[in-house]
Amino acid sequence: MLENSVKFILINYWRTIDKKIFFCFFILFFLGLFFSFSSTSSLAGERLNKDYYFFFSKHFFYTFLAISVMIIISVIKTELLVKLVMPMFVISFIFLALVPIIGVEVKGAKRWLDVYFFRLQPIEILKPFFILMTVKILTFKNFQSSQLKYVLSFILLSSVIILLIDQPDLGQSILLIISWAATVFISGVSLIYLFTFFSLFLIFLGSLLFLLPEKFGYIINRLITFFDPSQGDKFQSSSALDAIKLGGLTGQGMGEGILKESVPEAHTDYVIAVISEEYGSIVSIMILLIFLYISFRIIKNCFNQDSQFFKISLSGLATLLIIQTFIHAGVNTNLLPSTGMTLPFLSYGGSSLIGSAILAGLVLNYTKNKSYLYD
Repeated sequence: MLENSVKFILINYWRTIDKKIFFCFFILFFLGLFFSFSSTSSLAGERLNKDYYFFFSKHFFYTFLAISVMIIISVIKTELLVKLVMPMFVISFIFLALVPIIGVEVKGAKRWLDVYFFRLQPIEILKPFFILMTVKILTFKNFQSSQLKYVLSFILLSSVIILLIDQPDLGQSILLIISWAATVFISGVSLIYLFTFFSLFLIFLGSLLFLLPEKFGYIINRLITFFDPSQGDKFQSSSALDAIKLGGLTGQGMGEGILKESVPEAHTDYVIAVISEEYGSIVSIMILLIFLYISFRIIKNCFNQDSQFFKISLSGLATLLIIQTFIHAGVNTNLLPSTGMTLPFLSYGGSSLIGSAILAGLVLNYTKNKSYLYD
């Protein structure tokens, strides 16, 4: 009896899932595993005096865990998943709020919590639930004819941004602001409201820079360095761009890159540059095309949705995914100031992989073919 039930669930799951998006996510997870072996083996063996497979083994475990999370979330009944949005957001927000109190500081930034067997970066878990919580506010029935929903969603954004700026984490703040703006815009907000919200945020940010220059002056320093390299240290971003140029179209070959040996965070913040150096820009472009194709499939699915909640949610999640991808690529190609942004699914790190898996699971769940669910 149990065997038949499991078989029915699996068959029904496979019938309803968007297989093209599903396989694209699996390809990205696999590529992340492959490139992790290439970019971290020398780091572990030669610079940290650890086993060559130290980082790869951890990445393999995180990938297995992430894929499990993705599948579990995509299997859950959609109605139940919608109800879980608020409690999951609250839990992840509490974790984020605990960072200034009991967080671990690394290289001048306090962004992590020690969770027994690994360090958790709460913002990675919070991001997809933040988008869905924003959509819940925007589509709440009692607010349909009121502009209060935009104010409440802005307050929600501001509360998260304040915690991020305190860490400090400029990259994730920019990512959430752009994703929030896109989500609110899709919901049909007037551009006047968006302009007002952004003006308030810029005034707030300017006040922080003026009142607390010792804590937030790094923002100005990064912008100055970006526009005028002679005024600061652009070693990492310059090295990444040089690595991409050195790799050309076809790359230097597996293990032949030097970026991973010269830049400390190459396997996280500069992974696309490592890929370009060793395997060529063609491979990097193909990876970016996979992200674009996933976003295209998500947006295409929006046209088949009857629910406004699912339409805006999928649009917001697609925006979050594609904006993070292109911020990472922009930093690697020196088109944007350094932000410390990981590449979803491919960068090393447990929190980043779990966050990507949550987003993937939500997308797979919300893009299910509903016509088969009740056969």
